[in-house]
Amino acid sequence: MTESTYRIQGATGEWEVVIGLEVHAQITSNAKLFSGASTRFGAEPNANVSLVDAAMPGMLPVPNRECIRQAVRTGMAIDAQINKWSRFDRKNYFYADLPQGYQISQLYHPLVGEGTISIEPEEGQAKTIGIERIHVEQDAGKLMHDQHPTRSYIDLNRSGVALMEIVSRPDMRSPAEAGAYLRKLRAILRYVGSCDGNMEEGSMRADVNVSVRKPGDPFGTRTETKNVNSVRFVMAAIEHEANRQVDLIESGGTVVRETRLFDPDKGVTRSMRSKEDAHDYRYFPDPDLLPLELDDAFLAECRASLPELPDAKRARYEGPLGLTPYAAGVLTADVETARWFEALLAETARVQGKPEADVAKAASNWLISDLFGALNRLGKDITDSPVSPAQGGQLLGLVADGTLSGSLAKQVFEIMLETGDDPAKIVEERGLKQTTDTGAIDAVIADVLAANADKVAEYRGGKDKLFGFFVGQTMKAMAGKGNPGVVNERLKAALDN
Repeated sequence: MTESTYRIQGATGEWEVVIGLEVHAQITSNAKLFSGASTRFGAEPNANVSLVDAAMPGMLPVPNRECIRQAVRTGMAIDAQINKWSRFDRKNYFYADLPQGYQISQLYHPLVGEGTISIEPEEGQAKTIGIERIHVEQDAGKLMHDQHPTRSYIDLNRSGVALMEIVSRPDMRSPAEAGAYLRKLRAILRYVGSCDGNMEEGSMRADVNVSVRKPGDPFGTRTETKNVNSVRFVMAAIEHEANRQVDLIESGGTVVRETRLFDPDKGVTRSMRSKEDAHDYRYFPDPDLLPLELDDAFLAECRASLPELPDAKRARYEGPLGLTPYAAGVLTADVETARWFEALLAETARVQGKPEADVAKAASNWLISDLFGALNRLGKDITDSPVSPAQGGQLLGLVADGTLSGSLAKQVFEIMLETGDDPAKIVEERGLKQTTDTGAIDAVIADVLAANADKVAEYRGGKDKLFGFFVGQTMKAMAGKGNPGVVNERLKAALDN
């Protein structure tokens, strides 16, 4: 494992930051973990609540097979140990948003054991982060304090929703590494389809454990900052909390083990409760649930259902397809981008009648520069692109067969963005086809040379660099429709006569 060079410079020297993340990821499923209630986001408060979720007397939980399947698939995606025998425990505490008075979780025997995730931070070297475990648990409800001047309301829509708690080892040493880890984990979850990774809607959130130490010393006392809901905020919380701890220690204070909250408006953490005063959760096996026992057929089906994952896809893009590491990284960072590129690549190869490896570079360059640039300008995501992968492949085909020059292709692309029309229709209706008619090109060249007789004399006198000027003037006169190769060839002949 490569160590980070990130350090905090304190009054007494350098300090190293030690970071671990506990990520709560909502499992993709139509129903909750132990009931048939809907998991749809955005429903009216308390619309998605069954008698089980509300903890009515006599209601018994029944495990949702799909939730278990998705957690197992996630474990397999990070090469983790899958425990064929696991058990649910009750975590007992009393809070207004927890109707049962306990949360069903897994403490002693989790579904998924140790695994790893490889990261490449923007600052620093590639590194492998250890995963300690993934356990499945139910979410609590939500308290709302802004609906009434003197009362707090409770929304139980989230109560009983299935979560994966993905616990890393304390292997990260900088905010950049933590950010890279979260982005990579979110990408894997989206590829697998086990969580949508939408941190803004709360379906993925992180508890951030931070401690500091002098390099080489034992681990210091850590704090836990709860429920941070964006990659940027996680990085900011780490930076602030690490600096706070260094300042505290160097001023003679002591870091206490406590739970903290991050204020994104002020960029600071503040104390929520002390771990020393934490409740005894009195864990014990849930008496209403039998242990989970997974058979080989179930595990085989889970493994067979996994898609090509980001690291494997990136290796294929860099290897057989011959893309640069940068392009491969951009195209595989998000599953929607990867799917769009795959569709674009297939259509481009089909239109041109060539292997995908022969068209991959042109397709990736167009997507990363032209399409991404346009989407950024329009404030759209690739899933909202006005241009489809099939239309992109057709546009690249018109460039490859000489129908469009590069500049004409950009014009056609802009019209595609506005109208949604196919490129062939735009070319036909607007007369944007590139011309290779040597007669027409020769006529324009003659006019350009006649209008610039002084520069023709200079060129023929040895000023070869003027050739680019004549090319530009000719292409301008032809509104970009002249075939560049033919224009260059005919100009050379005309100037050398």
